[in-house]
Amino acid sequence: MRICLSALFCLSACYAQAATADLKTALEPQISQLMPQIINWRRDLHQHPELSNREFRTSELVAKELKKLGLEVQTGIAHTGVVGILKGGKPGPVVALRADMDALPVTEQVEVPFASKAKAEFNGQQVGVMHACGHDAHVAMLLGAATVLKSQQKELAGTVMFIFQPAEEGPPAGEEGGAALMLKQGLFKKFKPDAIFGVHVWPGPSGQLQVKDEGIMAAADSFEIKVKGVQVHGSSPWRGVDPVAVTGQLITALHQIPARQLDVTKAPAVLSIGQVNGGVRWNIIPDQVTLGGTVRTFDPDMREQLLSKMKHTAEHIAAASGASAEFSQRGFAAVTWNDVKLTQWAMPSLKWAGRDAGVAPIKPITASEDFSFYQQQVPGVFFFLGINEPGVSVEKTAPNHSPFFKIHEPAMENGVRALTALAVDFLDKK
Repeated sequence: MRICLSALFCLSACYAQAATADLKTALEPQISQLMPQIINWRRDLHQHPELSNREFRTSELVAKELKKLGLEVQTGIAHTGVVGILKGGKPGPVVALRADMDALPVTEQVEVPFASKAKAEFNGQQVGVMHACGHDAHVAMLLGAATVLKSQQKELAGTVMFIFQPAEEGPPAGEEGGAALMLKQGLFKKFKPDAIFGVHVWPGPSGQLQVKDEGIMAAADSFEIKVKGVQVHGSSPWRGVDPVAVTGQLITALHQIPARQLDVTKAPAVLSIGQVNGGVRWNIIPDQVTLGGTVRTFDPDMREQLLSKMKHTAEHIAAASGASAEFSQRGFAAVTWNDVKLTQWAMPSLKWAGRDAGVAPIKPITASEDFSFYQQQVPGVFFFLGINEPGVSVEKTAPNHSPFFKIHEPAMENGVRALTALAVDFLDKK
């Protein structure tokens, strides 16, 4: 009996799709049953937050849970990073799932039983520490995904990397860290994934998944400008060079660059000054003032243009008053760039995961993510999970990095579903 070859291919593809659907169906109740544990993990991490490159307790907890599952575990990468490897029962590609672990120097003001009381030293100051960006939820969701995927290990056609990354918020001054250091220390040397996926909690309808292709988050650079003058008594400013007055002019001029010197119809650009430091006494004009801030861009050419104009502006405004200015900048992250084809491919998985909450497009976000460093190595998709309390609008929700930031914990189930579905579907993709 002769059988059409195309029919065989069709039958094979249909069988594979059915097998994947059956596997996800089998995982659904497991995810729901695991939610109390996922919430417990999240609350424990929330109550014990740790700053960047200091995630010692967090990494110990993660490594312990992964070892309990029987995964191959690597610790100590990029100081406190942890990687778990799950090898499926069948040959296939490698897919990576990533969660970040660090907290922020923020004093929590949310009234919950598991609120953080932690304190630590940051830039020489004692500060409160809080998971004000939801990384506690990211870790808990990825542990959940690892748990349910392990239960179906024999059915998986390929390998899953679970990457628990430190220092996404940036390493302390003088240290390396984050995604860049993980890659530098050989994260992808033994297992280089064919694709990587990451999720971030964000203000939005509870459980809704939000994504776009191409640039979803901005490139970020920090900058510092040292304005140097001549110190003098405040009663006789003409006898010195006032760096405070120069700094005032400079702040105004810097803010005019994105507004008046860049083509913002091409892509957004943001310049913000977050630090102004100088002087020790009210009647002494100091010899130096230091400005610090950040720029956010989505286009590499605009980024170079903006930084160049900032340096030019600082030097010339300072020189006009007899002062000098030293401009320096440090790249924090590239544009978080979602691979177009991979994003399109991922939509059915995300729709399955989002259930009634659905999947929605999102505008480019001027915050940044060092997930972008992974995307420079392999195709990747970064997406968001809405965590508003039901009935609470985005406008009335405390944003990430706020001391009032909180999440609607049931939304995490859709996050676990998304990570799980993307891994299962990618390993099965033909």
